Amino acid sequence: MTKHHHEDFGDDPDPAEYLFVSLEQKRKDQTKPYDGKKMVWVPDDKDGFVLGNIVSTKGDLCTVDVKGDERTLKKEQLQQVNPPKFEKCDDVSSLTYLNEASVLHNLRDRYINCNLIYTYSGLFCVAINPYKRFPIYTNRVVQMYKGKRRGEMPPHIFAVSDGSYNDMLQNRENQSMLIT
Repeated sequence: MTKHHHEDFGDDPDPAEYLFVSLEQKRKDQTKPYDGKKMVWVPDDKDGFVLGNIVSTKGDLCTVDVKGDERTLKKEQLQQVNPPKFEKCDDVSSLTYLNEASVLHNLRDRYINCNLIYTYSGLFCVAINPYKRFPIYTNRVVQMYKGKRRGEMPPHIFAVSDGSYNDMLQNRENQSMLIT
C-alpha cells in the first residue's frame, strides 16, 4: 500500500475562518454606504470613536449626526473615514487615512466580526488576545505558512517566524524579534 502525497491532518480543524475574511463578508463590506466628505470618526467616551455624518460646518466647528444625536465639535477632533475597500484590511499601514480612529476600527472590526486576531502594521504584527483557543497554532497552519512570502498569506505569527527563519538561512545572519 503506497502512502498518498497529501497532508493528513486528522482531526486538525480547518483554520480558514480564523485567518481569512470570507468572500461573503468582503461583498457585504463593499456595499456599506460611504461619503468621504461627510463621514467622520467622532471621539466617544464609551467606544473610543463612532461613525458620524457632518450636517453643517461653521468656522472651525462641525455639527455631526451620530445615530440621530447631533453633536458640535471642533474640526480637529474629527478623523477621516476610509473607503469600504479598506474594511478589515490585513495591514493598517495601507489605509488611505492612517489615523487613530481608523486603525482602532480596523483592529476591532477584524477581531469582533471575523475572529481575526492578527493584523500587520507595516513591519509589525499586532495580536489581539481572544482569551480563548482558536485552531490557528496547529501543524496544518504551520504547513500553510511554510516558505510563503509575507503578503501571500493573512497576518500570523507563523508568517513572521518563518520569514525570520528563511532570512537567517539565506543571509546567514542572526535574526531577532521583539514581542511586547
